[in-house]
Amino acid sequence: MTAVGRVGRSPENGPASQQDMRRRNLAVVLGTVAAHSPLSRADVAGRTGLTRAAVSSLVDELIARGTLTEAATAPGGRVGRPGRALAVSDRGPASLGLEIGVAHLAACVADLRGEPRVWRRVERANAGRPPGQVLAEAAALAAEAEAEAAVQGLHVTGRVLAVPGVVPNAPRGLVEHAPNLGWHGVRPADHWPDSATVPDLENEANLGALAELWHADHTAETFVHVSAEAGIGAALVVGGQLFRGTRGFAGELGHIAVHPDGPPCPCGARGCLEQYAGEAAVLREAGLDATGDPVALLAERATAGDAPTLRALERAGRAMGLVLASAVNLIDPDGLVLGGAYAELAEWLLPAIRTELATRVTVRPWDPEAVRASLLGRRGPVLGAALLTVRRLIADPTRLPAT
Repeated sequence: MTAVGRVGRSPENGPASQQDMRRRNLAVVLGTVAAHSPLSRADVAGRTGLTRAAVSSLVDELIARGTLTEAATAPGGRVGRPGRALAVSDRGPASLGLEIGVAHLAACVADLRGEPRVWRRVERANAGRPPGQVLAEAAALAAEAEAEAAVQGLHVTGRVLAVPGVVPNAPRGLVEHAPNLGWHGVRPADHWPDSATVPDLENEANLGALAELWHADHTAETFVHVSAEAGIGAALVVGGQLFRGTRGFAGELGHIAVHPDGPPCPCGARGCLEQYAGEAAVLREAGLDATGDPVALLAERATAGDAPTLRALERAGRAMGLVLASAVNLIDPDGLVLGGAYAELAEWLLPAIRTELATRVTVRPWDPEAVRASLLGRRGPVLGAALLTVRRLIADPTRLPAT
């Protein structure tokens, strides 16, 4: 990471202002400490190319904004002189991630280091319920999570809500279509009880992919992240950046046709992947009627060697492999990641997926191990929601007031 040292020009605003320069350099310093802490002020100057005097001034401001701490250290970690180590604060500013799932609500508070400090998840049958009722319960869960975070010395400064539906690029704040919830044209801000705490919106599959990119180890820079609950979503990360598509509709993997004349899908088409590999389809094929956690039930029956369950998971894996082979041939990613519920069922899904990929990906080399399960599992979307605000705050620390 390098300092911003050259005056730029904006077509609309003319030469970059001193305030713009300082904002960028604050981000450079905070990002450098976040990536490499603990560091001394001299270390930061060396890594960024900024002068020591500039670093000292920027560090003082970041400390005043509650984003950095500085502690006296000595060689070997002993307390005392001569050095002072900078680190991102584990108190003060924090971010809240929320998730509305078809069968649950979840919340996560992360500090500026990106460390989750509060986790909450409650089972809720949200499909078909009035959006206002669901959003009121999500807001109540958010308030509980923020109160728990406050006991730890954290105050939430940004909020993001993950939803299992289409969130178009414009206008923002709109859930255009969430078929598995039964939502169409819903604006959460219209139902949120406190206008000061209305969260930003993002698709849950996108946030699961971002969590994988930012929080998991050894993640490829270009990959397809597939997740599932009642529906199937996917997100594409290209060169370390989320690809949303022209209007924000990218990633509707669950509605790619496996068989054009297959069973009807709630989206209005026929033969979609969700009708073969979605949660309801796998339960139906296995002859199961889950009243509790369907993923846990499928895993339990598969572990016990239940033949109908194993056949249903193998069928789902074949259908997924067929669709993912097309994605590999079209996009040429480094890897494929199974997240959400699929991560917990990967033991039984991956063999069939890998077989289909080996059969259908023939125009380029393909390593069977390039498709794997996420270690984040069902926590990915809500963690990604929390980390999104953390990244925004590090990219622009002036969002935070000085104390």
